[in-house]
Amino acid sequence: MIVDCAIYRDGRRTDGPRDFSDALDEARAAGGFVWIGLHEPTAEEFAKVTQEFALHPLAVEDALKAHQRPKLEVYDDSLFLVLKPVVYEPESDAVSTGEVMVFLGDCFVVTVRHGEGSPLGAVRHRLEREPEMLGKGPTAVLYAISDAVVDHYMEVATELQTDLEGLEAEVFTPDGSGSRDTVSRIYTFKRQILEFRRATGPLALPLHRLAGTGPFGGSFGGGVPYVDEKARPFFRDVHDHLTRVNESVDGLDRLVSDILAAHLAQMSVRQNDDMRKISAWAAMAAVPTMIAGIYGMNFDHMPELHWVWSYPVVIALMVVLEFLLYGTFKRRGWL
Repeated sequence: MIVDCAIYRDGRRTDGPRDFSDALDEARAAGGFVWIGLHEPTAEEFAKVTQEFALHPLAVEDALKAHQRPKLEVYDDSLFLVLKPVVYEPESDAVSTGEVMVFLGDCFVVTVRHGEGSPLGAVRHRLEREPEMLGKGPTAVLYAISDAVVDHYMEVATELQTDLEGLEAEVFTPDGSGSRDTVSRIYTFKRQILEFRRATGPLALPLHRLAGTGPFGGSFGGGVPYVDEKARPFFRDVHDHLTRVNESVDGLDRLVSDILAAHLAQMSVRQNDDMRKISAWAAMAAVPTMIAGIYGMNFDHMPELHWVWSYPVVIALMVVLEFLLYGTFKRRGWL
């Protein structure tokens, strides 16, 4: 359950005690903080953490069940932030999301991870190489995790843009526009962008609060507990990056819709072309059929029925009419 547990003092790591129930007391005594990382804990496993750090039961329930939207909750003794890291697999055009829950208190950070798409190990190692930043306390951990998640959003958005350009090129080639699975691929791509949007869109408001700004300008009053006021510019930077990501996601969604509409229009035009060709060939086949049908009615008194040149004249008439029809349809682009 516990992936890592350490006490940080002045930005330097010291190994946590064997019984992490003593970690918080040791961190407070040392003037530092404790960071405990967990991966998909059960209720029984998480109960001791809940008791030791006095975590709110509603936040604990969310952390155990997962499948939460990105959000920021403030409780009496802690701050609770939900993030959804994203992983993109270009081979299958699949976007998958994990979850990272962060409990933040005066001298502790508890992170709960669900799924594989999380950057916590790399974030911890990076912070441990930057003791000056880590010395800022739990706020530095919250910022580093948020920054890592949003930076990876930007990488995923770039990868999606690259693959979407390839899909667009495929749609606008003669072979690609007629492939049977193109519509399915476009629709699947649109669903992946929707999954991406579910991770990035709701995160805007929590980052607004952490940055101390309102969604339409202005500022939130009172700040956010357990977050250093001096960290607001850093969270504003993360929020700016998230804004760029959300704009990219909106652009990708519109582009996918346009590609789908263009593909359906191409299919409609192609079907119309096919119908015109079929109609042209049907018209050309109707002329000799009509002439042959007239002379196959077996009446005794018919014009030129016993004339010697009747057969070659009728055949020649059919050929001439066929050439005239073919030329007419060819000039009009029907064939």
